[in-house]
Amino acid sequence: MSETSATPAWTVWPAPAKLNLFLRITGRRADGYHLLQTVFRLLDWGDTIRLRPREDGRVVRHGASVAGVAEQDDLTVRAALLLQKEANSGQGADIVVEKRIPAGGGFGGGSSDAATVLVALDALWGTNLGVDRLAELGLRLGADVPVFVRGENAWAEGVGEVLRPIELPPAWYVLADPGVHAPTAVLFQSTELTRDAAPATMSDFVSGKPLGNAFEPVLRQRETAVEAAFAALSSIGSPRLTGSGSGCFVEFATRESAEAALSRLPAGLRAWTAAGARRSSLRSALEAK
Repeated sequence: MSETSATPAWTVWPAPAKLNLFLRITGRRADGYHLLQTVFRLLDWGDTIRLRPREDGRVVRHGASVAGVAEQDDLTVRAALLLQKEANSGQGADIVVEKRIPAGGGFGGGSSDAATVLVALDALWGTNLGVDRLAELGLRLGADVPVFVRGENAWAEGVGEVLRPIELPPAWYVLADPGVHAPTAVLFQSTELTRDAAPATMSDFVSGKPLGNAFEPVLRQRETAVEAAFAALSSIGSPRLTGSGSGCFVEFATRESAEAALSRLPAGLRAWTAAGARRSSLRSALEAK
């Protein structure tokens, strides 16, 4: 990755994680996709994406992103190639992904990385497709990508792409990674999965009614590490599962209470704290460029 005076500079972009504050499956479309309801909460913590435009049209990933993921299958590479094609751009990019978000945890790492590449390269390449078009492209890469493109906490329906911005109060979270890579496709086929939950309303959520996560009972039964994480987190609050991954979290009102709770967890559990965000750090970074 040597540079000359004529080589564009590297730029640095955040790829924030998310939580699903609940997740219900209310039915299934004719094409087999499940209909969901959830609230996406963006976090002030996540991966970092480094990008450098190339004039030769090549998209090159430097270093590994997620262990075992080939370059051509990497969502960041796929996002860059999709934008290049849809915008009819002859520009390319060098991509480096600094991973912090655990794969398979339900924290949205791959989707957020892809969204950051779409949003940042749209600016760097000057393609200027705009947020609505970028969200459409993001949906082709994954159901969670549009919320990261739009960069707002949201009430979501459909397959996760029908988004309504929602104001959420400040909060801090203790996050835990049991180290299990939950296979989403397999979980969706599980016979124990509840697929016909009664639709919730936004007032149900705002009132604090427990809405649950459809994947929680399945994963807790199948994975001893997830059940152990829930047992540990139960000592500091009411744990919840995020998305269809194995990641768990407990919500707190303040940083101090979250960090105090973290200090009481067993040393063997991979856990840390993160703040809930009002809006995505990616949108803030874009505005600052």
